[in-house]
Amino acid sequence: MIKSLVRALRGEPSPPKPKRINLALQGGGAHGAFTWGVLDHLLEDGRLEIEGITGASAGAINAVLLADGLVRGGREEARKRLADFWRAASLGGGLPEVQRKAIDRLFSFLPLEDSPMGIWFKAVSQYLSPYDFNPLNINPLKDLIERFVDFDAIRKCQTPQLFVTATNVQTGRLRIFPHDKITADAILASACLPLLFRAVEIDGVPYWDGGYLGNPSIFPLFSKTQSEDVLLIQINPLVRHTTPTSSQDIVNRLNEITFNSPLMGELRAIQFVTRLIDEGRLPRGTGHGKYRRINMHRIALDGSAKQLNAGSKLNTDYDFFELLRTNGRRAARRFLDAHFDDIGVRGTVDLQAEVSAEWA
Repeated sequence: MIKSLVRALRGEPSPPKPKRINLALQGGGAHGAFTWGVLDHLLEDGRLEIEGITGASAGAINAVLLADGLVRGGREEARKRLADFWRAASLGGGLPEVQRKAIDRLFSFLPLEDSPMGIWFKAVSQYLSPYDFNPLNINPLKDLIERFVDFDAIRKCQTPQLFVTATNVQTGRLRIFPHDKITADAILASACLPLLFRAVEIDGVPYWDGGYLGNPSIFPLFSKTQSEDVLLIQINPLVRHTTPTSSQDIVNRLNEITFNSPLMGELRAIQFVTRLIDEGRLPRGTGHGKYRRINMHRIALDGSAKQLNAGSKLNTDYDFFELLRTNGRRAARRFLDAHFDDIGVRGTVDLQAEVSAEWA
Protein backbone atom coordinates (compact mmCIF):
# COMPACT_ATOMS: atom_id res chain seq x y z
CA MET A 1 0.00 0.00 0.00
CA ILE A 2 2.77 2.46 0.98
CA LYS A 3 4.77 1.64 -2.15
CA SER A 4 1.69 2.25 -4.30
CA LEU A 5 1.12 5.63 -2.66
CA VAL A 6 4.76 6.65 -3.19
CA ARG A 7 4.53 5.69 -6.87
CA ALA A 8 1.33 7.68 -7.27
CA LEU A 9 2.88 10.77 -5.67
CA ARG A 10 5.88 10.48 -7.95
CA GLY A 11 3.68 10.02 -10.99
CA GLU A 12 5.17 6.59 -11.66
CA PRO A 13 3.05 4.00 -13.47
CA SER A 14 1.66 1.17 -11.38
CA PRO A 15 3.33 -2.21 -11.93
CA PRO A 16 1.34 -4.69 -14.01
CA LYS A 17 -1.15 -6.82 -12.13
CA PRO A 18 0.41 -10.22 -11.38
CA LYS A 19 -0.67 -12.95 -13.77
CA ARG A 20 -1.82 -16.27 -12.38
CA ILE A 21 0.11 -19.33 -13.41
CA ASN A 22 0.58 -22.97 -12.43
CA LEU A 23 4.00 -24.56 -12.01
CA ALA A 24 5.01 -28.11 -12.96
CA LEU A 25 8.35 -29.15 -11.45
CA GLN A 26 10.34 -32.11 -12.77
CA GLY A 27 12.58 -34.29 -10.66
CA GLY A 28 16.20 -34.90 -11.57
CA GLY A 29 18.50 -35.32 -8.59
CA ALA A 30 20.95 -32.53 -7.80
CA HIS A 31 19.93 -30.75 -11.00
CA GLY A 32 16.87 -29.65 -9.03
CA ALA A 33 19.06 -26.73 -7.94
CA PHE A 34 18.33 -25.30 -11.41
CA THR A 35 14.64 -25.28 -10.44
CA TRP A 36 15.59 -23.49 -7.22
CA GLY A 37 17.16 -20.74 -9.33
CA VAL A 38 14.11 -20.45 -11.59
CA LEU A 39 11.77 -20.20 -8.60
CA ASP A 40 14.06 -17.72 -6.87
CA HIS A 41 13.90 -15.32 -9.82
CA LEU A 42 10.15 -15.74 -10.36
CA LEU A 43 9.54 -14.92 -6.71
CA GLU A 44 11.87 -11.93 -6.78
CA ASP A 45 10.36 -10.61 -10.02
CA GLY A 46 6.85 -10.67 -8.58
CA ARG A 47 4.88 -10.53 -11.82
CA LEU A 48 3.51 -14.04 -11.53
CA GLU A 49 1.04 -15.26 -8.93
CA ILE A 50 1.48 -18.96 -8.31
CA GLU A 51 -1.92 -20.62 -8.09
CA GLY A 52 -0.97 -24.29 -8.27
CA ILE A 53 2.19 -26.41 -8.04
CA THR A 54 2.72 -30.01 -9.07
CA GLY A 55 5.97 -31.92 -8.59
CA ALA A 56 7.61 -35.32 -8.56
CA SER A 57 10.74 -36.65 -6.85
CA ALA A 58 13.21 -33.80 -6.25
CA GLY A 59 10.60 -31.59 -7.93
CA ALA A 60 8.20 -32.51 -5.13
CA ILE A 61 10.76 -31.30 -2.59
CA ASN A 62 11.11 -27.95 -4.37
CA ALA A 63 7.32 -27.77 -4.64
CA VAL A 64 6.67 -28.34 -0.95
CA LEU A 65 9.39 -25.87 0.08
CA LEU A 66 7.90 -23.26 -2.23
CA ALA A 67 4.36 -23.85 -0.95
CA ASP A 68 5.53 -23.79 2.66
CA GLY A 69 7.29 -20.46 2.22
CA LEU A 70 4.36 -18.86 0.39
CA VAL A 71 1.92 -20.01 3.04
CA ARG A 72 4.02 -18.93 6.00
CA GLY A 73 5.49 -15.65 4.83
CA GLY A 74 4.99 -14.93 1.15
CA ARG A 75 7.57 -14.58 -1.60
CA GLU A 76 10.59 -13.64 0.50
CA GLU A 77 9.97 -16.45 2.95
CA ALA A 78 9.67 -18.91 0.05
CA ARG A 79 13.02 -17.71 -1.32
CA LYS A 80 14.56 -18.17 2.12
CA ARG A 81 13.16 -21.67 2.62
CA LEU A 82 14.49 -22.82 -0.75
CA ALA A 83 17.91 -21.25 -0.17
CA ASP A 84 18.19 -22.73 3.33
CA PHE A 85 17.30 -26.20 2.14
CA TRP A 86 19.76 -26.24 -0.75
CA ARG A 87 22.50 -24.90 1.51
CA ALA A 88 21.75 -27.66 4.03
CA ALA A 89 21.62 -30.25 1.25
CA SER A 90 25.08 -29.30 -0.01
CA LEU A 91 28.24 -31.13 0.93
CA GLY A 92 29.27 -28.36 3.33
CA GLY A 93 25.81 -27.83 4.75
CA GLY A 94 26.61 -29.19 8.19
CA LEU A 95 24.12 -32.05 8.19
CA PRO A 96 24.67 -34.96 10.58
CA GLU A 97 26.42 -37.80 8.79
CA VAL A 98 23.34 -40.01 8.54
CA GLN A 99 21.29 -37.21 6.94
CA ARG A 100 24.24 -36.34 4.70
CA LYS A 101 24.15 -39.90 3.31
CA ALA A 102 20.38 -39.73 2.79
CA ILE A 103 20.67 -36.52 0.78
CA ASP A 104 23.57 -37.94 -1.23
CA ARG A 105 21.42 -40.94 -2.13
CA LEU A 106 18.45 -38.77 -3.06
CA PHE A 107 20.61 -36.73 -5.41
CA SER A 108 22.42 -39.81 -6.70
CA PHE A 109 19.87 -40.15 -9.48
CA LEU A 110 22.26 -42.41 -11.36
CA PRO A 111 25.59 -43.28 -9.71
CA LEU A 112 28.68 -42.38 -11.70
CA GLU A 113 30.17 -45.68 -12.71
CA ASP A 114 33.76 -45.13 -11.58
CA SER A 115 32.97 -43.01 -8.50
CA PRO A 116 33.23 -44.56 -5.02
CA MET A 117 29.44 -44.44 -4.70
CA GLY A 118 29.03 -45.94 -8.14
CA ILE A 119 31.37 -48.82 -7.36
CA TRP A 120 29.59 -49.42 -4.07
CA PHE A 121 26.15 -49.18 -5.66
CA LYS A 122 27.03 -51.60 -8.46
CA ALA A 123 28.45 -54.15 -6.06
CA VAL A 124 25.64 -53.91 -3.54
CA SER A 125 22.72 -53.74 -5.98
CA GLN A 126 23.75 -56.99 -7.65
CA TYR A 127 23.32 -58.91 -4.42
CA LEU A 128 21.37 -56.78 -1.96
CA SER A 129 18.22 -54.69 -2.04
CA PRO A 130 17.41 -51.81 0.32
CA TYR A 131 15.51 -54.37 2.35
CA ASP A 132 18.82 -56.20 2.95
CA PHE A 133 21.21 -53.33 3.69
CA ASN A 134 18.60 -51.21 5.53
CA PRO A 135 16.58 -53.77 7.52
CA LEU A 136 15.35 -51.19 10.05
CA ASN A 137 14.02 -48.97 7.24
CA ILE A 138 15.77 -45.86 8.53
CA ASN A 139 15.13 -42.86 6.29
CA PRO A 140 16.66 -39.76 7.88
CA LEU A 141 15.49 -37.68 4.92
CA LYS A 142 12.14 -37.50 6.70
CA ASP A 143 13.68 -35.61 9.60
CA LEU A 144 15.32 -33.18 7.18
CA ILE A 145 12.08 -32.48 5.32
CA GLU A 146 10.16 -31.98 8.55
CA ARG A 147 12.85 -29.57 9.72
CA PHE A 148 12.08 -27.23 6.81
CA VAL A 149 8.36 -27.72 6.17
CA ASP A 150 5.26 -26.99 8.25
CA PHE A 151 2.90 -29.57 6.77
CA ASP A 152 -0.02 -28.51 8.96
CA ALA A 153 0.17 -25.00 7.50
CA ILE A 154 0.24 -26.36 3.94
CA ARG A 155 -2.76 -28.61 4.49
CA LYS A 156 -4.85 -25.78 5.97
CA CYS A 157 -4.17 -23.28 3.19
CA GLN A 158 -6.05 -23.35 -0.11
CA THR A 159 -3.49 -21.35 -2.11
CA PRO A 160 -1.32 -22.45 -3.69
CA GLN A 161 -2.85 -25.80 -4.53
CA LEU A 162 -0.12 -28.44 -4.21
CA PHE A 163 0.06 -31.86 -5.85
CA VAL A 164 2.73 -34.52 -5.38
CA THR A 165 3.06 -37.64 -7.52
CA ALA A 166 4.06 -41.15 -6.44
CA THR A 167 3.91 -44.62 -8.03
CA ASN A 168 1.82 -47.37 -6.44
CA VAL A 169 4.17 -50.36 -6.37
CA GLN A 170 1.41 -52.97 -6.31
CA THR A 171 -0.94 -51.61 -8.99
CA GLY A 172 1.56 -49.71 -11.12
CA ARG A 173 -0.84 -46.77 -11.07
CA LEU A 174 -0.22 -43.10 -10.43
CA ARG A 175 -1.06 -41.72 -6.98
CA ILE A 176 -1.70 -37.99 -6.65
CA PHE A 177 -1.42 -36.49 -3.18
CA PRO A 178 -3.39 -33.18 -3.08
CA HIS A 179 -2.42 -30.39 -0.71
CA ASP A 180 -4.73 -31.58 2.08
CA LYS A 181 -3.01 -35.00 2.01
CA ILE A 182 0.58 -33.75 1.85
CA THR A 183 2.82 -35.19 4.57
CA ALA A 184 6.51 -35.87 4.93
CA ASP A 185 5.77 -39.47 3.93
CA ALA A 186 4.10 -38.30 0.72
CA ILE A 187 7.25 -36.38 -0.19
CA LEU A 188 9.44 -39.37 0.66
CA ALA A 189 7.20 -41.60 -1.48
CA SER A 190 7.52 -39.24 -4.44
CA ALA A 191 11.33 -39.28 -4.09
CA CYS A 192 11.71 -43.01 -3.37
CA LEU A 193 14.15 -44.51 -5.87
CA PRO A 194 13.56 -48.25 -5.35
CA LEU A 195 17.19 -49.38 -5.59
CA LEU A 196 18.21 -46.89 -2.94
CA PHE A 197 15.29 -46.77 -0.52
CA ARG A 198 12.69 -49.19 0.70
CA ALA A 199 9.18 -48.48 -0.60
CA VAL A 200 7.41 -45.84 1.47
CA GLU A 201 4.18 -47.21 2.91
CA ILE A 202 1.20 -44.90 3.40
CA ASP A 203 -1.96 -46.47 4.82
CA GLY A 204 -0.44 -49.87 4.10
CA VAL A 205 0.24 -49.12 0.42
CA PRO A 206 3.86 -49.11 -0.84
CA TYR A 207 5.03 -46.29 -3.12
CA TRP A 208 8.05 -45.59 -5.30
CA ASP A 209 9.33 -42.50 -7.08
CA GLY A 210 6.59 -40.53 -8.83
CA GLY A 211 8.79 -39.80 -11.84
CA TYR A 212 8.11 -43.25 -13.29
CA LEU A 213 4.49 -42.36 -14.10
CA GLY A 214 4.34 -38.58 -13.87
CA ASN A 215 7.37 -36.33 -14.05
CA PRO A 216 5.50 -34.22 -13.18
CA SER A 217 1.77 -34.89 -13.48
CA ILE A 218 0.09 -31.84 -15.01
CA PHE A 219 -3.56 -32.91 -15.15
CA PRO A 220 -4.35 -32.43 -11.40
CA LEU A 221 -3.99 -28.68 -11.93
CA PHE A 222 -6.88 -28.52 -14.38
CA SER A 223 -9.75 -29.17 -11.97
CA LYS A 224 -8.42 -27.31 -8.93
CA THR A 225 -7.14 -24.02 -10.36
CA GLN A 226 -8.54 -21.29 -12.57
CA SER A 227 -5.39 -20.46 -14.53
CA GLU A 228 -5.05 -22.05 -17.96
CA ASP A 229 -1.30 -21.36 -18.05
CA VAL A 230 1.20 -24.00 -16.96
CA LEU A 231 4.92 -23.27 -16.68
CA LEU A 232 6.94 -26.48 -16.88
CA ILE A 233 10.40 -26.39 -15.33
CA GLN A 234 12.12 -29.24 -17.12
CA ILE A 235 15.49 -30.54 -15.98
CA ASN A 236 15.66 -33.81 -17.90
CA PRO A 237 16.78 -32.88 -21.44
CA LEU A 238 14.53 -34.02 -24.26
CA VAL A 239 17.16 -33.59 -26.96
CA ARG A 240 20.79 -34.68 -27.11
CA HIS A 241 22.64 -34.00 -30.34
CA THR A 242 25.18 -36.78 -29.94
CA THR A 243 24.82 -40.56 -29.87
CA PRO A 244 25.89 -42.08 -26.54
CA THR A 245 28.51 -44.79 -26.92
CA SER A 246 29.84 -45.52 -23.43
CA SER A 247 27.78 -47.66 -21.08
CA GLN A 248 27.48 -44.74 -18.68
CA ASP A 249 26.22 -42.35 -21.37
CA ILE A 250 23.82 -44.95 -22.75
CA VAL A 251 22.24 -45.55 -19.35
CA ASN A 252 22.11 -41.80 -18.74
CA ARG A 253 20.25 -41.21 -22.00
CA LEU A 254 17.87 -44.09 -21.32
CA ASN A 255 17.23 -42.53 -17.94
CA GLU A 256 16.40 -39.15 -19.50
CA ILE A 257 14.05 -40.69 -22.05
CA THR A 258 12.32 -42.88 -19.46
CA PHE A 259 11.72 -40.06 -17.02
CA ASN A 260 10.41 -37.77 -19.77
CA SER A 261 8.06 -40.41 -21.19
CA PRO A 262 5.01 -39.75 -18.96
CA LEU A 263 5.41 -36.01 -19.51
CA MET A 264 5.37 -36.50 -23.28
CA GLY A 265 2.15 -38.47 -22.92
CA GLU A 266 0.49 -35.60 -21.06
CA LEU A 267 1.73 -33.02 -23.55
CA ARG A 268 0.30 -35.14 -26.36
CA ALA A 269 -3.09 -35.21 -24.62
CA ILE A 270 -3.00 -31.44 -24.01
CA GLN A 271 -2.17 -30.81 -27.67
CA PHE A 272 -5.00 -33.09 -28.81
CA VAL A 273 -7.62 -31.36 -26.64
CA THR A 274 -6.30 -27.92 -27.63
CA ARG A 275 -6.67 -28.78 -31.32
CA LEU A 276 -10.24 -30.02 -30.84
CA ILE A 277 -11.16 -26.84 -28.94
CA ASP A 278 -9.64 -24.66 -31.65
CA GLU A 279 -11.56 -26.59 -34.30
CA GLY A 280 -14.80 -26.06 -32.39
CA ARG A 281 -15.26 -29.76 -31.75
CA LEU A 282 -15.03 -29.43 -27.96
CA PRO A 283 -16.67 -26.73 -25.81
CA ARG A 284 -14.21 -24.59 -23.88
CA GLY A 285 -14.83 -23.73 -20.24
CA THR A 286 -14.70 -24.96 -16.65
CA GLY A 287 -18.20 -26.36 -16.17
CA HIS A 288 -19.53 -29.86 -16.68
CA GLY A 289 -18.85 -31.19 -20.15
CA LYS A 290 -16.40 -28.38 -20.98
CA TYR A 291 -12.66 -28.48 -21.49
CA ARG A 292 -9.76 -26.25 -20.51
CA ARG A 293 -7.53 -24.84 -23.24
CA ILE A 294 -4.10 -25.07 -21.64
CA ASN A 295 -1.30 -22.64 -22.52
CA MET A 296 1.97 -24.52 -22.02
CA HIS A 297 5.20 -22.69 -21.26
CA ARG A 298 8.62 -24.10 -20.44
CA ILE A 299 11.92 -23.18 -18.83
CA ALA A 300 14.38 -25.96 -19.55
CA LEU A 301 17.83 -26.90 -18.34
CA ASP A 302 18.73 -28.00 -21.89
CA GLY A 303 20.68 -24.87 -22.78
CA SER A 304 22.82 -25.24 -19.66
CA ALA A 305 23.15 -29.02 -19.82
CA LYS A 306 26.06 -29.48 -22.21
CA GLN A 307 28.41 -30.39 -19.39
CA LEU A 308 25.74 -31.95 -17.17
CA ASN A 309 25.24 -35.70 -17.12
CA ALA A 310 24.52 -38.58 -14.81
CA GLY A 311 27.69 -37.87 -12.87
CA SER A 312 26.79 -34.27 -12.20
CA LYS A 313 23.50 -35.38 -10.72
CA LEU A 314 25.67 -36.73 -7.90
CA ASN A 315 27.37 -33.42 -7.28
CA THR A 316 26.28 -31.98 -3.93
CA ASP A 317 29.00 -29.34 -3.73
CA TYR A 318 27.43 -25.97 -2.92
CA ASP A 319 29.40 -24.22 -5.67
CA PHE A 320 27.75 -26.60 -8.15
CA PHE A 321 24.32 -25.84 -6.68
CA GLU A 322 25.06 -22.12 -6.96
CA LEU A 323 26.07 -22.57 -10.61
CA LEU A 324 22.78 -24.30 -11.36
CA ARG A 325 20.86 -21.68 -9.38
CA THR A 326 22.50 -18.92 -11.40
CA ASN A 327 21.64 -20.70 -14.63
CA GLY A 328 18.05 -21.11 -13.41
CA ARG A 329 17.72 -17.43 -12.54
CA ARG A 330 19.05 -16.42 -15.96
CA ALA A 331 16.69 -18.82 -17.73
CA ALA A 332 13.72 -17.46 -15.77
CA ARG A 333 14.69 -13.88 -16.60
CA ARG A 334 15.00 -14.71 -20.30
CA PHE A 335 11.62 -16.42 -20.23
CA LEU A 336 9.87 -13.45 -18.60
CA ASP A 337 11.55 -10.97 -20.94
CA ALA A 338 10.42 -12.95 -23.97
CA HIS A 339 7.05 -14.32 -22.93
CA PHE A 340 5.46 -12.43 -20.03
CA ASP A 341 2.97 -10.81 -22.41
CA ASP A 342 2.03 -14.25 -23.77
CA ILE A 343 0.90 -15.56 -20.39
CA GLY A 344 -2.86 -15.64 -20.29
CA VAL A 345 -3.01 -15.26 -24.07
CA ARG A 346 -1.22 -18.12 -25.77
CA GLY A 347 1.14 -21.00 -25.14
CA THR A 348 4.83 -20.62 -25.92
CA VAL A 349 5.62 -24.31 -26.44
CA ASP A 350 4.96 -25.70 -29.92
CA LEU A 351 3.13 -28.80 -28.75
CA GLN A 352 2.46 -30.02 -32.27
CA ALA A 353 6.18 -30.14 -33.03
CA GLU A 354 6.94 -31.44 -29.55
CA VAL A 355 4.78 -34.55 -29.64
CA SER A 356 4.68 -35.42 -33.32
CA ALA A 357 5.93 -38.90 -34.12
CA GLU A 358 8.68 -39.41 -36.68
CA TRP A 359 7.27 -41.47 -39.54
CA ALA A 360 9.53 -43.56 -41.75
